[in-house]
Amino acid sequence: MSVTFTVELTDAEVKAFECISYSIQDWIDNAAKERARIAMDEIYNIEVARMTADPSITSIPADKNQVVLDADIKTAKQKTDEELLDQTE
Repeated sequence: MSVTFTVELTDAEVKAFECISYSIQDWIDNAAKERARIAMDEIYNIEVARMTADPSITSIPADKNQVVLDADIKTAKQKTDEELLDQTE
């Protein structure tokens, strides 16, 4: 599965971007994929450490994507919403 996101830029932003990038779309794609890769590495490392420390876990998936998909983690939105809720209590 994949998801498509759309970015809207003004004419001035497009002109400025064209001065620094051969392809705006490629730049945006590369930036988003690189940030996702970093987050996936972080999640994977945390999960592998957690699973390694848990004596009830007898095997760790070999597929990094599967480890990330199976991770029981909160999204940034969930964490922020909880923090905001805590502040109002």
